[in-house]
Amino acid sequence: MLVDRDSLLRKLNELQSEHRDLDTVIARLAEQGAVDQLHLQRLKKRKLMLRDEIGWLESRLIPDNIA
Repeated sequence: MLVDRDSLLRKLNELQSEHRDLDTVIARLAEQGAVDQLHLQRLKKRKLMLRDEIGWLESRLIPDNIA
């Protein structure tokens, strides 16, 4: 279980880093004004997919407590 948890944490950190990087890239592209809208749309879609995967990993890492 520890190896599983460590690999999940590692993957979570990688995804969070990529999500932050995409946030920065999207903000810079949006500031430029005349950008390829299709490219910007694809970056935003990738960011949303990362957010979903991050949420899924976080839910896997939180232990289920039965009250």
